[in-house]
Amino acid sequence: MVHSMAKWMGKVAVVTGASEGIGAAIAERLVENGMKVIGLARRVELIEENAKKLTGKSGELHGIKVDVRNTQEILEVFELIEEKFGPIHVLVNSAGIAKNTSLSDGDIEAWKAVLDVNVLGLCVATKAALSSMKKNAIDGHIIHLNSISGHYVPKLSNPHLNMYPASKHAVTALTESLRLELSSSGSKIKVTSISPGFVRTNIMETAGWNGLGDSLTALKAEDIAEATVYVLSTPLHVQIHELIISPMEPVV
Repeated sequence: MVHSMAKWMGKVAVVTGASEGIGAAIAERLVENGMKVIGLARRVELIEENAKKLTGKSGELHGIKVDVRNTQEILEVFELIEEKFGPIHVLVNSAGIAKNTSLSDGDIEAWKAVLDVNVLGLCVATKAALSSMKKNAIDGHIIHLNSISGHYVPKLSNPHLNMYPASKHAVTALTESLRLELSSSGSKIKVTSISPGFVRTNIMETAGWNGLGDSLTALKAEDIAEATVYVLSTPLHVQIHELIISPMEPVV
């Protein structure tokens, strides 16, 4: 099987959660492969800093400030992207959060925040990207950054993660539901779920879990970026539905 990113050269890719961690690593690799990458995040200044570091690469990186919990902001920014940069060919839903709470007596607003970002924000961004692809007759690619927690509840997650694996199980179901929906309509748009094991990013710190997982073997954000390029580089007739990536030593 021949792998090539040539078909995406000069094309527009949108990456949510692109300010740091996995999203930033993915944005960088897509730029290196010649794509015009639009990074979305609340801390857009971090994307702008990364864009400066990528000057001279074959692609380019642009940052736009957006809160993926805000439906109207997402819809408006996708209209802006198409107007300013051109139709969307690739969407990588990388934005994700976790909250340190519980189900028995937890913070309801924290539950909502996780679902708003990890599930609803993903769905709204996907809807907007698909609208651009269909309107412009583009056989694009939607990639959801999922997790092994989207396939089973790791023991590590109790009692900390709770709503996080629930949200990622939703991503697993949404990926397959979208694949079936697109297939039934005869669409050639691809959809892929990438499910990493433990990746050492600052999601632990922002969730208030400093030190959690320090003794575990971890993947790097760059590993997931490479996987993203891999699924994008497959031939037109090949669709990777699910890609599970684990460190060599089991995490759980």
